[in-house]
Amino acid sequence: MTDRSGERRRGSGNSWGTRRRPTPADGADGAVEEMADPESVARNLCLRALTGAPKTRQQLADLLAQRDVPEDVAEAVLDRLAEVGLIDDEAFAQAWVTSRQSGRGLARRALKAELRAKGVEDDVAATAVMAVDDNDERETARRLVERKLPSMQRLDRVTATRRLMGMLARKGYSGGLAAGVVRDALDGVGAYDAAVPGFDELDEDALLP
Repeated sequence: MTDRSGERRRGSGNSWGTRRRPTPADGADGAVEEMADPESVARNLCLRALTGAPKTRQQLADLLAQRDVPEDVAEAVLDRLAEVGLIDDEAFAQAWVTSRQSGRGLARRALKAELRAKGVEDDVAATAVMAVDDNDERETARRLVERKLPSMQRLDRVTATRRLMGMLARKGYSGGLAAGVVRDALDGVGAYDAAVPGFDELDEDALLP
C-alpha cells in the first residue's frame, strides 16, 4: 500500500524485510537465542536441562562446554544457579544414594563410582554414602541373593556360588561380604550339593564370570 506521496508505507511489527533468520544458536523449541548474549544462552540451556531431572554442577558445565559457552560466562551462570538452589550436589548425591541403593541394591563402592562419574566431588560422595551402613549392605545383598536363588535350583553349588558372587561383585559388594551372604543362603537351601571345599579361602576374582 502507498500513501499520497507514492512512497510505500512501512507496516508495524515484524515485516518480511526485518525478520531475522534463525541461526544455529536458536533453541530447539524455536526461541531465538543469540550467542551475542551467551549468558542468556547458558542460563536457558541449564534451565532446560534441569527440567527433566536434577543435574550436578559438572554435568551442566560439560553441557555448556559442548555448546561453546565461554568458560567465564558458564562459571557465573552456574554460581548463580547454585545460589538460588537449582544446583545442589549434596542434595543430588543424597537422593542418588537413596534411589540406587533401594532400587538397584548397589553397595557403597558402586554408589561412589557412579557419583564420581557424574562429577560429584569425592568428599561429597563419601558423606552421601554414609547413609548406607554395614548392616544395610548385608541385608540388601541377602535380598538380592534370595531373589536370584529360585532360578538356580538346577545348578550345582559351585556354579550357583560363582554366579551369585559375580552378581554381587558387579553391584559393588566386597568379596568377604558376598562370600558370607552366598554361603549362608546356599546352606539354607536343601536342594544343593555339599558345601564347596575350602569355600572361605576361594579367591573372589576366580568366582566372577
